[in-house]
Amino acid sequence: MKPAQFLNGAIIAAALVLAGPASAEVKIALDSPPNLEASGSYVWANTFSKYLNENGMEAEEYQRGALGGDDELFDQVSQGLLEVSMSPLNIVGSLDSLIYGLRLPYFFADQAEVDRALFEGGMLEKINEATTKSGVRVLAVNNVGQATGIFNTKKPVKSVADMAGLRMRALDESQIELYKAWGASGTIVSWAEVPNALQTGVADGYLNPAFVPLLFGHTDFIKHYTDAAIAPALRITIVSEDWYQGLNDKDRATVDAAADAATKANRAWLETQDAVLGKLEEAGVAIERLDQEARDAFRAASAPAYESDLMTPEQIQQWEAAKGN
Repeated sequence: MKPAQFLNGAIIAAALVLAGPASAEVKIALDSPPNLEASGSYVWANTFSKYLNENGMEAEEYQRGALGGDDELFDQVSQGLLEVSMSPLNIVGSLDSLIYGLRLPYFFADQAEVDRALFEGGMLEKINEATTKSGVRVLAVNNVGQATGIFNTKKPVKSVADMAGLRMRALDESQIELYKAWGASGTIVSWAEVPNALQTGVADGYLNPAFVPLLFGHTDFIKHYTDAAIAPALRITIVSEDWYQGLNDKDRATVDAAADAATKANRAWLETQDAVLGKLEEAGVAIERLDQEARDAFRAASAPAYESDLMTPEQIQQWEAAKGN
């Protein structure tokens, strides 16, 4: 963490402490604009906060960035200073890499298979066996849109061969390795810097679900989208384990029920997202829909992602068994 980030985090943490005990208010740090039509993450957060408020627990939503960046929010949750954060799933990867199974390209057939692995197959419980030891509980896995596709500013991508010459924004080193396997290159760019990176050529594109350029105003410079259906578009809700375990039985049951209601609302929202591709086209983004041959080529080229240092073969086998195929 940079010195400035550390200082900002310390100031935010001090403010949270001075704000009073956790029981006074359940603070929910948002990760997207508060748009119920376009943001599945916000659908989850808003349903959760409303349920709490309607059932005797005061909850307040905080705009994206108001309490810090993703790393700062993670620190605050782990220290018990922040109750709830809508976060990227890789934020808990530093605690345990099992969660990275949710990012394996072309591993899950659909969201129903993801949910089967998480809930019926017990993978959410296994993830939390590691993360809760460090003060962080993954309360939910949230779908933020249709399966991820390929956006770029330069050219149509109709096949894996068309990835050559593109430099893509990456979340981390594992995503850079995936780009290399596809014949492209990658560079790690924070989300706040993405618009500038795309406009200056530092990066040519990114992987995201179809709604992202619409929600964040990127359609002025993003001109191509490939509906590649690479992996489910997921983020997570993390909560302070100290806070969660410190709740009385009634309040903990309310939190669990709120999470269940929010997850159901999130999955119902996902069913409405087929119209997003039309909205992209209306905004001037050209769309490529891969045929089965091109999709199979992307899947085959993605094989190195299953052999990286990010996850062990045993962890991948756990996910395979949990999804029931």
